[in-house]
Amino acid sequence: MMDYYLTEMQATLQQLAREFAAGTIAPAAAEYDRSAEFPWPIVREMARMDFFRLWIPEEYEGMGGGITEMALVTEEFSRACGGIALALAGTALGTFPLLIAGTDEQKRRHLPVLAAGEGLAAFCLTEPEAGSDAGAIQTTARLEGDRYILNGTKHFITNGGVSRYYTVIATTDPSRGARGATAFLVEEGTPGLIFGKKEEKMGIRASATCEVVFQDCAIPRQNLLGKEGMGFIIAMKTLDRSRPGVAAQAVGIAQGALDHAVRYARTRQQFGQPISAFQGVQFMLADMATQVEAARALVYATARMIDAGAKDYGRESAMCKVLAADTAMRVTTDAVQIFGGYGYMKDYPVEKYMRDAKITQIYEGTNQIQRGVIARHVIKESASGL
Repeated sequence: MMDYYLTEMQATLQQLAREFAAGTIAPAAAEYDRSAEFPWPIVREMARMDFFRLWIPEEYEGMGGGITEMALVTEEFSRACGGIALALAGTALGTFPLLIAGTDEQKRRHLPVLAAGEGLAAFCLTEPEAGSDAGAIQTTARLEGDRYILNGTKHFITNGGVSRYYTVIATTDPSRGARGATAFLVEEGTPGLIFGKKEEKMGIRASATCEVVFQDCAIPRQNLLGKEGMGFIIAMKTLDRSRPGVAAQAVGIAQGALDHAVRYARTRQQFGQPISAFQGVQFMLADMATQVEAARALVYATARMIDAGAKDYGRESAMCKVLAADTAMRVTTDAVQIFGGYGYMKDYPVEKYMRDAKITQIYEGTNQIQRGVIARHVIKESASGL
């Protein structure tokens, strides 16, 4: 791994996360993959070790870290299990709308709870008819006196059913399309907040994914995030900030698969020698390692760009997500190939890495959508002479 000249605090955090992943997450990964149960014991240990404080400002009882710190820890956790890592990364995603648009009063009330790991968070944007077309949401929020009444269904919600907080994008004025979307905070236990189907997934099976249904769900007016009509902007800003986390997850999954492939290639004997002695396998390992390092470099650069206060980082956020997710899929597929027939069996770990990798090309904007985002930026910059 290259030297990225992390600060002393970042390097310590990375090492702590690596040790936690190796000692606590990795031994449990296969069992949680089989059972598809949410890993509450591990999540509570994450909270005890203050990992949920990473991206929360110090004035709200956090560590004051940024996207870089989130990416470092997400990568290390995902190196052991991409699904278990999502308890942390999904909470960051659900917290970002509050960080972006919440009032000081809202932040002081809720962020210390999230920082302590006393409650998780989930981001509710996707609907059955609004996936890539996020502006087509149909969940409504109607103001009645001092309350908003929410009705609609969100699906494929990470941390759904296990979170204390749900940041929700709903439309307050359907006639305005995306400009009529508004962001809200809905708390666990609110009447009318119902959890529907728990999804049976191909990968990331340790992560809770379910429908979140609102049936005349009444929330206080003060749970509005930002202003009416700002929901789509808040959602897009949230995703631009969170995509490096998905990319870091992809890098971690790829690195974990590469680690296993290298160890296996050194010990697996064929024709009287380890398969790592064969040039065909060496070239595969070389390409895998190069691709992982390139993806990691772009993820870290993008995270630092965001933390430095860049005004516009949508292009870079999309780029690192595309590169890292595609890399994860290639590297895990090649890891299975290096294992041969054993790689196809659940007795060995790499088939799980391959299953976990696929989702990184899909959620928080498919890689096809991200390429469209990148192209628009490139064409616009070319037209303006930048």
